[in-house]
Amino acid sequence: MSGRDEHQEQTIAKDLVVTKYKMGGEQANWVLRTLVEASSSGVSVLSLCEKGHAMIMEETGKIFKKEKEMKKGIAFLTSISVNNFDYILKEGDLVKIDLGFHVDSLIANVAHTFVVDVAQGTQVPGRKADVIKTTHLCAEAALCLAKPRNQNTQVTEAWNKVAHSFNWMPIEGMLSHQLKQHFINGEKNIIQNPTDQRKKDQEKAEFEAHPSKQYGLKRKTSRAFFSEVERRFDAMPFTLRAFEDEKKAWMGVVECTKHGLLQPFNVLYEKEGEFVAQFKFAILLMPNGPMQITSGPFEPDLYKSEMEVQDAELKALLQSSASQETEKGKKKKKRLPRLQRMPPVGKH
Repeated sequence: MSGRDEHQEQTIAKDLVVTKYKMGGEQANWVLRTLVEASSSGVSVLSLCEKGHAMIMEETGKIFKKEKEMKKGIAFLTSISVNNFDYILKEGDLVKIDLGFHVDSLIANVAHTFVVDVAQGTQVPGRKADVIKTTHLCAEAALCLAKPRNQNTQVTEAWNKVAHSFNWMPIEGMLSHQLKQHFINGEKNIIQNPTDQRKKDQEKAEFEAHPSKQYGLKRKTSRAFFSEVERRFDAMPFTLRAFEDEKKAWMGVVECTKHGLLQPFNVLYEKEGEFVAQFKFAILLMPNGPMQITSGPFEPDLYKSEMEVQDAELKALLQSSASQETEKGKKKKKRLPRLQRMPPVGKH
């Protein structure tokens, strides 16, 4: 799409690429924190999504102004899920926010889960606390294990151990992906709670490069729509609300999706009464160690759980991670507030 195959992929071997990733990460973190602070009783999910979209587009307009051809903006649409479906927020709701920012098609995604309007001096108890702590510890385990020469199966095993310690089940078949320029879902991945068949499929899978899907659109409306998609969004997700004439966009998207030029993001639901949590971060595997570029404003003291990780080796791993974070906090210099995953877990 948009001639991206004509140019060599940019990697973190170049300092400028690392800088672009960090800029995207800083902005994504700031937008996420702003949306978390804005999430209170009576606020609609749609208004928060629109706020997230507007903030990302405003911030991208302020960077690399001289690079007129550089694509930058939304890498993943601001998506907000409440409990098991979307609606108007109220006190005590468990909320997930997922968004992404890209600079020169270098993607920084982040997701966070929290409870709305927790009173000062109180803690969230019960199953909401359990699922949030479980998922956050899964994210911490992944951060510790995502290192060169480690295997993706080590992360999968750690997730299962953490979840089982809290009597929760990781959602079946969810994937964490390698991020590459232009691509939100790279070839390498970490699978969560795979079925036996999925394990076999992964063991015998071979990665191949496939050309972009080609199809000659018949309708004028479809061609105009797809041309605008390529020009404005490249390979990034988008919403039809972003088009000036949403009705024409709905008409154009039908033929594009029917013939595989575009793929819809399906809305997933959990049954009422169940809770799902998600934390997502992006890291760069640098020569001197992993560099985390996105994270959410997690506050562990807000959540009271009676359960803890049972596996001794995994517990030691998580404790070493916590110690490292404490040391980083002590050494961190004062700076401006704006410069500062993982996959969901759910179902009892």
